[in-house]
Amino acid sequence: MPAVSPLTFSASTYARMIGAAYDGYPLEACGLLVGKGTRVHRYVACTNEAASARVYTVPGKELLRAEREAEADGLEIIGVFHSHTHSEPYPSPTDVAQAPDPTWLYVIVSLKREAPEARCYRLVDGAISEVPIAAG
Repeated sequence: MPAVSPLTFSASTYARMIGAAYDGYPLEACGLLVGKGTRVHRYVACTNEAASARVYTVPGKELLRAEREAEADGLEIIGVFHSHTHSEPYPSPTDVAQAPDPTWLYVIVSLKREAPEARCYRLVDGAISEVPIAAG
């Protein structure tokens, strides 16, 4: 089986995403990952339209704006991030059912423990496969 390319972040982009998880607490935070392939060029914070500690919804207008800005820069939305405030960084059944794009990468940051824990997944037809994260 071929090795899976890690999702890569600069240290500052990764830190902004982790910070957004804390900023959104006690609700789930969410945002979009803009880049090329598996390289994140920037993180776009979004409003959790669901305003919930259990689910997230990226507003359509924010998604459209991020898509247009990414396209203008020769990039694309390659994934989405959201936080789990009290559970493991693993996709819930709701996360899997609501995954909008099988080509996207799904990053979950858990705030369950003292230190945040981020993990990344591909969600395709209900199947969950982990993708390593490299930040630095």
